[in-house]
Amino acid sequence: MRGTVRKISLPRRFIADLMHASMRVPFVSLSRTLDIHQLVEARAQATQRPGWAAIFVKAFALVARDEPVLRTLYVKLPWPHFFELPHSVAMVAIARVEEGRDCILPEKIPAPDQRSLTDIDAQIRRAKNAPLMEIPSFRKILMATRLPLPLRRLSWFIGLNVGRMSANNFGSFGVTSVAAYGPGELHALSPGPFIVTYGVVRPDQGIDVVIRWDHRVTDAALIARVLTRLEQVLNAGISAELRGNPQPAEVKAARAAVT
Repeated sequence: MRGTVRKISLPRRFIADLMHASMRVPFVSLSRTLDIHQLVEARAQATQRPGWAAIFVKAFALVARDEPVLRTLYVKLPWPHFFELPHSVAMVAIARVEEGRDCILPEKIPAPDQRSLTDIDAQIRRAKNAPLMEIPSFRKILMATRLPLPLRRLSWFIGLNVGRMSANNFGSFGVTSVAAYGPGELHALSPGPFIVTYGVVRPDQGIDVVIRWDHRVTDAALIARVLTRLEQVLNAGISAELRGNPQPAEVKAARAAVT
C-alpha cells in the first residue's frame, strides 16, 4: 500500500528520545482516590484560581520537603548511586499546538515548595501560551533535539546519569494529566524517578491520583504514605494558601527563598 512520507517534527522527535530513555526505568504505580473537599471549597472561593497542575506541583513538593526519598535520583555515573537533591525540581508536561500539530514539552519549575501558587501557575500558563522559543527550557530541548542521533543518545545518557545534570535536565518529579479532556487514568513514562498524574474532580469531591516511581529508589509502602500525606497537604496547606492564610512552615520557607 502506498503511503505518504512525513518529516518528524522536533517536538515529536523529543518525545521519541524521551520514550527511549524511559524504557529501562523499572516503574511501579499506585493509584488512590483522594478526598479533597476542603481544597475544592477553598479553590471555589479564591479570587484567583490556580490550575490543578500548579496545585499538584506545589503539594507534592511540600510532601517531598519532609521526605528526602522523593528528592532522590538513581544515577549510574561514575558508578550506580543515589543522588539526593536539597529541594524538589518539578517537570510539568505542557500541551501545545505547533504548526497545526499537538505536542508535549516539559517546563522546569525549581523549588516549587518555596514559591506561591500564583507564581507557579503563571509560569505554567506562560509556558503554554508564549511563543515556543521564548521559553528557556523549550529552547534548550529543541536545540539538543537538532543533534544527530548518535550525539543525542550520548547526551541523553550523560544527562540522565550524572546527578547534577539529571536534576537540571529532568527534575526530581513530573506532573502530567489529561483531566482537561475528560476522565481517564493516565500511566505516563519518564526517565525521572517520580510521576504524578491526576484525574477530574468527582461529584463527591474526590480525585483519582496515580504516582509512578522508579522501584530502585523506593518501595510501595512509602508511596502509600505519601498519598495519605498528599491528601492532607492539599486540604490543609494548599487550601490555607488559597484562603490567604499560608501555614507558618510555608511562610518561613517563602521568606527563606527571598533572603
